[in-house]
Amino acid sequence: MSSSAPSPSRTRTEPAPVRWALIITALLFLGLFLFVPLAAVFAQAFEKGWDAYLAAIREPDALAAVKLTLITAAISVPVNLIFGVVAAWAIAKFEFRGKQLLITLIDLPFSVSPVISGLIYVLLFGLQGWLGPWLQAHDIKIIFAVPGIVLATVFVTFPFVARELIPLMEAQGKDEEEAAITLGASGFQTFWRVTIPNIKWGLLYGVILCNARAMGEFGAVSVVSGHIRGSTNTIPLHVEILYNEYNYVAAFAVASLLALLALVTLVVKSFVEWRMRELS
Repeated sequence: MSSSAPSPSRTRTEPAPVRWALIITALLFLGLFLFVPLAAVFAQAFEKGWDAYLAAIREPDALAAVKLTLITAAISVPVNLIFGVVAAWAIAKFEFRGKQLLITLIDLPFSVSPVISGLIYVLLFGLQGWLGPWLQAHDIKIIFAVPGIVLATVFVTFPFVARELIPLMEAQGKDEEEAAITLGASGFQTFWRVTIPNIKWGLLYGVILCNARAMGEFGAVSVVSGHIRGSTNTIPLHVEILYNEYNYVAAFAVASLLALLALVTLVVKSFVEWRMRELS
């Protein structure tokens, strides 16, 4: 007596009305909490027309905020890229004392409020902080300056690359690297020609998330920036100032830049996820 595999329809336990109810509920939540706010941002941004929108974007303080945001991301993302690859390689490929502690420290920014992390930097580098008098004596500015903003951003974003690579590299194991070394490859050759090609899509995925968080970070940067217009305001901080001044069109115009960044990030993230599924 021959047996046949059950059809997909027989393996489903939920009746059609339940499935459609779940799908509709998910779409409603997406529409209410994602698409409606996104549409509202662009509607408010263009409320007074294209000229007002461009004027808000070209305003000197807005351009300074965009420039600072790009500089901060351009520094923090490569730093976290290097740290993430090194940390993931060490954790996934080697056994050593303190390995679990290192993993816990990597997860620390996920459990600490960004405002608290910014406050820690103020307590360390502020005028009344532990290193404040020494920094002031040597005319080194960290808090209320670009270095403090970069440090705060690096702290809140450094788990993203490492946390994406650790499980990926652990799943891949050590066999290919050990085979390459056995065949005479150096450590650098093994890393560049074996490890990197195997993790490139996961690495890109982590970099995308890290960059999005770096450009959109508010809490930690708000504490250490000092809110100096045209000098230490990133895009999120500039949006807050414009909104508090009731300059809604300019606030939403600048906020639309972050919204566009989020959309681009979502598209690239979806493409990378698709490529990772295709290769798995």
